[in-house]
Amino acid sequence: MSDEYGHSQNEQTSESADQFKKLPNRLIREKSPYLLQHAYNPVDWRSWGDEAFEIAKKENKPIFLSIGYSTCHWCHVMERESFEDDEVAAIMNRVFVSIKVDREERPDIDHAYMTVCQMMTGSGGWPLNIVMTPDKKPFFAGTYFPKHSGYGRIGLIDLAARIEHLWLSDRAQIEGASEKVLSALNSATEHSSGETLGLGSLKTAFQQLDQRFDPNFGGFSEAPKFPTPHNLVFLLRYWKRTGDQHALQMVTKTLDQMRLGGIYDHVGFGFHRYSTDTQWLVPHFEKMLYDQAMLAVAYTEAYEVTNRVDYKNTVQEIIEYVLRDLTSPDGGFYSAEDADSEGEEGKFYVWTQEELQEILPKNEANFVERAFNVFKMGNFKEEVTQSLTGRNILNLKRPLEELREQFNFSETELQHIWEKARKRLFEIREKRPHPHKDDKILTDWNGLMIAALAKASRVFGKKDYATAAAKAADFVLANLRDVNGKLLRRYRLGEAGLSAHVDDYAFLIWGLLELYETTFDPDYLKISIELNDDFIKRFWDKTAGGFFFTADDSEELLLRQKEIYDGATPSGNSVAAMNLVKLHRITGSMELDSMVWSMSRAFSGLVAQFPSAYTQFLLYIDFLVGPSFEVVIAGPENHTETQNILHRLNETYFPNKVVILKIIGEEDSGIASLAPFTRDLGMLNNGPTVYVCGNFTCMSPTNDPEKMVSMLKIN
Repeated sequence: MSDEYGHSQNEQTSESADQFKKLPNRLIREKSPYLLQHAYNPVDWRSWGDEAFEIAKKENKPIFLSIGYSTCHWCHVMERESFEDDEVAAIMNRVFVSIKVDREERPDIDHAYMTVCQMMTGSGGWPLNIVMTPDKKPFFAGTYFPKHSGYGRIGLIDLAARIEHLWLSDRAQIEGASEKVLSALNSATEHSSGETLGLGSLKTAFQQLDQRFDPNFGGFSEAPKFPTPHNLVFLLRYWKRTGDQHALQMVTKTLDQMRLGGIYDHVGFGFHRYSTDTQWLVPHFEKMLYDQAMLAVAYTEAYEVTNRVDYKNTVQEIIEYVLRDLTSPDGGFYSAEDADSEGEEGKFYVWTQEELQEILPKNEANFVERAFNVFKMGNFKEEVTQSLTGRNILNLKRPLEELREQFNFSETELQHIWEKARKRLFEIREKRPHPHKDDKILTDWNGLMIAALAKASRVFGKKDYATAAAKAADFVLANLRDVNGKLLRRYRLGEAGLSAHVDDYAFLIWGLLELYETTFDPDYLKISIELNDDFIKRFWDKTAGGFFFTADDSEELLLRQKEIYDGATPSGNSVAAMNLVKLHRITGSMELDSMVWSMSRAFSGLVAQFPSAYTQFLLYIDFLVGPSFEVVIAGPENHTETQNILHRLNETYFPNKVVILKIIGEEDSGIASLAPFTRDLGMLNNGPTVYVCGNFTCMSPTNDPEKMVSMLKIN
């Protein structure tokens, strides 16, 4: 349910009643939950567009550009301290034309100006605040600004006053500074090409990850510590290639510690954004769709390697959370849940010892307190004062099954008592005021979740996961394409809009390819090919190779960038590179083959400098180096032997492959027109047959699933 301005119910309940007595600013007309959060600020915010820049030129004012997102904790803090303050608003309205941007809606703007901030200050993050000329040329950058200066951080009132003085008295200095920024920006974003990357880059990336690895708690940094699941997926492939057990140990240690820690929501499932400490105990409590998707992929692949049931359970719990709390009635996936509720970060998720004793029977309360490290004084410290809070983040020091002797329970009894207590805690927690939910549906993050669901469906044999993935894909394809078939980026409250970027195309194509290999519905393969054709036409750099972040008909910003760094999410180019490889192997297109090799050369100079920063891109390099396989199964789809072959294929870890099902005995599905090399492949001995080709060589077809596995184990 929403009001006429597009506020969802949980937005309204989180806002004070007297807020709506204030006059709204121009952001009230927007769809973005983040922009709507600022719609009642006294700051005269405008959305990004020609009108704002024309006003700035007309009124001779600099632009104050503020970028954030709806579940950003420090964005909320800055809003409360500064943007809701009448004194701050007065000076901002006098000095600036102020523009608000949702980074999740406009990652093109965010990427451009985040690069500026990192270059000017040496760091970045959100909120991201840029001061620039009406011609979009930046000359000052920073992140969080309090109202008043202090502790080495300039306050917004002082900043505005200094900018005003410079703007009116020394414009030449500002213009000179902005030109230097643009010149440095162009130099910093140039990609050097070189030789095709190979085994050496894979080994170097492994060594660099090993040097950064935390042997005690897993992960690859000090605090703050991020999950970076693409690092783990890369290490699994490195283990597969080399047999190096340490690569696998780095993966399992990290996955284990994250699952035990407070970064995991033990009551309601799903992972929080990152850990503020090295032990994964105290998270930044927001939950992002992309983290759920990529971590589900990592735990699924780790299960394929280890067959550990706890990894399977973790994936199923992540998916339960997403389907329960982040799924729209129409099947698309919402973006995120906030860290804050009732004006406080994490309040929704933490417990006092007294609460647990009141809520649970004595034996269950005792179990939860001891197993999940609950104390009367609390188990984590307040960020500023570093004093204990009296509240507890549920976390485990050891897996539950290892606590049997401590509690004198059988494994069945232990699981039963925890599940009973967990359900009760979940019921109680659901009655608390919930964190704000960002209910916009983004094409790229939906693509990631579709890929994760499809992969989990075939590995765990859960058809309902494939059903959910297909429903989401159908929703995106029906609602987030314009009349010409071009992708759009954002859907909210019945309205789709905003031009798609590289991530939207790359991630959705990945999701559709995974969905095809799970359902073998050729329509998903056909659409992925069509989207990839449009993607190439509008985003491909015909001179140097690789994909630009924006299309050739998109708004012109500071520069047209090409992203390759694999950060919180994989880069669009990293995912697109793998898509190109797979689509080439399926279609046999020589144009795609040329692009496949061009991708490696286009970014090789940058990747070679520090390969571990590009681990998703290295998955594509790993596929290119080989061995990699094309597997075609020819047979009736529902035949027992066909399903046995598929089951045997899916239960074993063979990451570098494409799989095609040529259905025999039914109407022509059209797969031969999409994958011409399958045209003459039929059944041998009147039974479902497997054709395996690897490293440009095809092996003898077989009806035996075990022979198929032997062929795929050739190294």
